[in-house]
Amino acid sequence: MKVHMNETNLLIEQLKKQAQSFKKEFSSQQVGTVLEVADGVAKISGLRDVMSGEMVEFEHGEIGLVLNLEETLVGAIVIGRDHQIKEGQSVKQLGKILSIGVGEDLIGRVVNPLGQPVDGLGPIKAEQFNPIEKIAPGVITRQSVNQPLQTGIKAIDAMVPIGRGQRELIIGDRQTGKTAIAIDTILNQKDQNVICIYVSIGQKESKLARLVEQLRQSGALDYTIIVDAGVSEAAAYSYIAPYAGAAIGEYFMEKGRDALVIYDDLSKHAVAYRQISLILRRPPGREAFPGDVFYLHSRLLERAAKLSPEYGGGSLTALPIIETQAGDSSAYIPTNVISITDGQIYLETDLFYRGIRPAVNAGLSVSRVGGSAQTKAMKKVSGRLRVDLAQFRELESFTQFGSDLDEKTREQIERGRRATEVLKQKQYSPLTMAEQVSILYALSNGYLDEVPVDKVSAYQDSLLDYLHSQDKEALRLLTEVKDLKPEVENALVSALEAHATLFKQENS
Repeated sequence: MKVHMNETNLLIEQLKKQAQSFKKEFSSQQVGTVLEVADGVAKISGLRDVMSGEMVEFEHGEIGLVLNLEETLVGAIVIGRDHQIKEGQSVKQLGKILSIGVGEDLIGRVVNPLGQPVDGLGPIKAEQFNPIEKIAPGVITRQSVNQPLQTGIKAIDAMVPIGRGQRELIIGDRQTGKTAIAIDTILNQKDQNVICIYVSIGQKESKLARLVEQLRQSGALDYTIIVDAGVSEAAAYSYIAPYAGAAIGEYFMEKGRDALVIYDDLSKHAVAYRQISLILRRPPGREAFPGDVFYLHSRLLERAAKLSPEYGGGSLTALPIIETQAGDSSAYIPTNVISITDGQIYLETDLFYRGIRPAVNAGLSVSRVGGSAQTKAMKKVSGRLRVDLAQFRELESFTQFGSDLDEKTREQIERGRRATEVLKQKQYSPLTMAEQVSILYALSNGYLDEVPVDKVSAYQDSLLDYLHSQDKEALRLLTEVKDLKPEVENALVSALEAHATLFKQENS
């Protein structure tokens, strides 16, 4: 009996201790009701404390992103399919903003804008979650662009150079080679320690599949991440895709690494946002776009930056692509993005169909900061190239009339024709900085003056073959020194002279 009393007292003591240590924790979760759902947009009532940009969860697990806050209801876009969402269903407020899982595991994978794999290669382990919307780095954390990001394309690296941390727009009509420039730039980052993120917005799945296969065959998938918001997906995917790409790029930038993000293309992004805004009953403005369409792209592109050394020194370079209609770069979205970026590569339809590819218009293309990031060697050989080419395009029209031209004008036209041929380049064949400098040095110093225009392409191939097989010293010095110092120039001149003799013998 005494033993039983002791056990009872011991149990009472334990219960008292547990009662003293017990803390009351209350959790509340707002629940609303779906009033209406159509075209990927849901109208919800009952979520009084929800904030713009916050996530909500529908009954079957679908995620929504709140965009509109009205007096009696909120408007949310459904990320994914909306066919299971019905009027009267409950909606939970999640109390967090939309984020994407980021990490090294993303490299080499194809993911949707939520970071979920769509390539069938298994799950991806996220190291952390970054919000897709983030305030851009401030002035204090940035430094000026001072390091080149080589595209491997002569026409761009010579005339409109791109620096790490820059925002350079690629603009032109459909089927003028905009994506081709972006892909060549990715291919050229091999062994350059640059992580590439290609954001496909509203593109056909067949086009993306070809692109992925090309990157895989070239070995570029080893340092590339692809974010896919296909044309068959909801407009919400196209809307959040570029922000997801920027969030992935920022992960690498904040670790002190260099990243390149390509938005292909922001015209379709703006159209998706217009579709969402019109369904949400936002007031339309010019070309039926909502009033905040400028902010849509400015807050995205401002996230590209070159961080100062005390903040890690990483960089995020942005190459947005914009499609024009019949060459009209004065339309609403093109003018907006031109004003946000640090320059543009303008691709012209006429040049493309004349076989001048990449079809870069030397007069309209400009880089506002890339010149300070060019190597000294490239700066010396390309100094007057852009001006000479633009003047040649103007002078070329005179030759149609068959009028007599003075000697200086004739020389300028002949040099311009050879420059045009030199700047032609096949797709998927980027060149190193040393190879480009060698060819442009030959052009600017008269080594091509005696070469017939139709033989210029053969001359380039022959020269590169010679420099790689018989006289490797010039390329080695250019790669190491990156400047045309006397010893480098002497080695290059010696190689060009020897090759000129050899080329003349072969083509005589």
